[in-house]
Amino acid sequence: MKIALIYGGKSGEHEISLVSAAAVARNIKSEHEIVLIAITKSGRWFLQGEDELKKVISDEKACFKITEEASKEVFLVPAGGTERTFMVDNNFLGVDVVFPVLHGTFGEDGTIQGLFEMVDVPYVGCGVCASAITMDKEKTKSLLANAGIPVVPGVCVRRSDLADWKHYDEILARVQNEFGFPLFVKPCSAGSSDGASLAKDLQHLNGAIMEAFLWDDKILIEKAIDAREIECGVTGNPTVCDGSVDFEKTVAYGPGEIAPKHDFYDYDAKYNDPDGADLLIPANLVDEKLEEIRTIAKKAYEALDLSGLSRIDFFIDRKDGALYLNEINTMPGFTQISMFPKMCEKFNLGFTSLTELLINEALKRFKKTRELRTSR
Repeated sequence: MKIALIYGGKSGEHEISLVSAAAVARNIKSEHEIVLIAITKSGRWFLQGEDELKKVISDEKACFKITEEASKEVFLVPAGGTERTFMVDNNFLGVDVVFPVLHGTFGEDGTIQGLFEMVDVPYVGCGVCASAITMDKEKTKSLLANAGIPVVPGVCVRRSDLADWKHYDEILARVQNEFGFPLFVKPCSAGSSDGASLAKDLQHLNGAIMEAFLWDDKILIEKAIDAREIECGVTGNPTVCDGSVDFEKTVAYGPGEIAPKHDFYDYDAKYNDPDGADLLIPANLVDEKLEEIRTIAKKAYEALDLSGLSRIDFFIDRKDGALYLNEINTMPGFTQISMFPKMCEKFNLGFTSLTELLINEALKRFKKTRELRTSR
């Protein structure tokens, strides 16, 4: 089977994608052929050489680097299918499935998923709608609350709200009255804690709001909960699963617990500081609580029509033990310190078996959706 591994991208998580994709490449069965397609920060696509693949496979600490060679630029053909989708130097590059290891905007937000749907190729991960919804934290919270799943209390602020200072002051007064300080401010559609800040007073709050608006036109101001951070991995194709194959069934892995050594689990703690947090798998919780989290994670996964894989993040309030679903990542990190593959491995799904499962899920979901009518 020929697998197109796509990485890089235009998001603030470009560098993380290079590391995650290298780890994925090292854990795809050797019987498969891997084709590397890198997306630059400007959004151009380039086919990468075999030497780049050999480099990361032979060195566990290596990550991908992108070579921009004009003759290797990749173009896509609408409705090209697996044989005629990717064109390089006027030749078609046939692939059986796409494995996009892309984080954040233009990667997990439904845009590239829509592109894969248009060119008619199977791809790993969630579909267009599920990817778009989960990338928007406000919309995700609204749908989860509607499904009866507890979420962190918060207020959404749009850039247009800044145009009316009286209205803006009312928002500031509301969040202070309802939640008090400290407050957590974050963009609605950014990942890896980009643009996220902890505001301890009004001065910090205004600065945090301006920082978040650098990343998105819509932000969330939430109650800052003194919480334990719990994560749960989920795989499956629940919307199309008919029970005929096990790999399509919804399965939860973990949960694990992150014990950050920073003010919160920010970008530096996640990726730059090797001692930024302790990862506990399973989380230090009683069995009943572990099972409750797995149950809610699967409920959220199914309620939002997720597929392939997701990492579902929770908070447990240290004061009263209340459980909140914080957010959902439809393409979680696969770095050496990432929680998702570690949880899967701890629960008897090794990294290579995980990539094989995700590829099989993608092919099965593609086959089923292509059996649906699109015209009379």
